Amino acid sequence: MAETKPRGLLLVMIEVEPAHEADFNRWYNEEHVPERLSVPGILNARRFVAIEGEPKYLALYDLESPDVLQSEAYTKLLAGTPWTNETKKHWIRSVRNVYREIPTTP
Repeated sequence: MAETKPRGLLLVMIEVEPAHEADFNRWYNEEHVPERLSVPGILNARRFVAIEGEPKYLALYDLESPDVLQSEAYTKLLAGTPWTNETKKHWIRSVRNVYREIPTTP
């Protein structure tokens, strides 16, 4: 039986200046998520807003493998667009973690 690579997860949490939240959310939904989903191996994106605690915004990206984040398609997005770079100026804090799935046994 062929061994499969474990799936990955990209977790991103961001706290943004309150005066810039509307633009942040518009940027995330209209530009950032579509860009990321255009990368082969990024399977989906989900966003959450904190009911309590910080950072306020959380995004989860399911990955075919953590290796997706080393691909040319992904790394060429890291320089950012003008809108991305302007939006980042208003981030108070961000956390970015990459995870590898732990296989479970039945």
